[in-house]
Amino acid sequence: MAAGHLISIVDDDPSMRDALAGLIRSLGHEVRVFASAEAFLASDELGRFSCAITDIQMPGMNGIELKRQLSQRHETVPVIMITARAEPDLEEKAMLSGAACFLRKPIEAATLVGCLEKALRT
Repeated sequence: MAAGHLISIVDDDPSMRDALAGLIRSLGHEVRVFASAEAFLASDELGRFSCAITDIQMPGMNGIELKRQLSQRHETVPVIMITARAEPDLEEKAMLSGAACFLRKPIEAATLVGCLEKALRT
């Protein structure tokens, strides 16, 4: 996989943002972190991201609504959605919104890397 993609991480949990950022940087990618979907959508670099990794449950706009906003703006960045929640229909909602991958916490690093590689190929 070619290195050097710009990946965004959108999560209201600072420790999760840091852990994900460290993993993605270890793969040779650039990372930008955002504490909210609103901050991500306001980024000057929005059009440069190769992939967005977002938590689903966040204060304000959730990850599924974030994907809908991106689609409305004709942004084609693939979105990997992560959640700690267990609702049975959450994965279906995420995938219907256009998520590239859906992962439940705790996340295995290898699973996330596989999802990221798949998303970057699209």
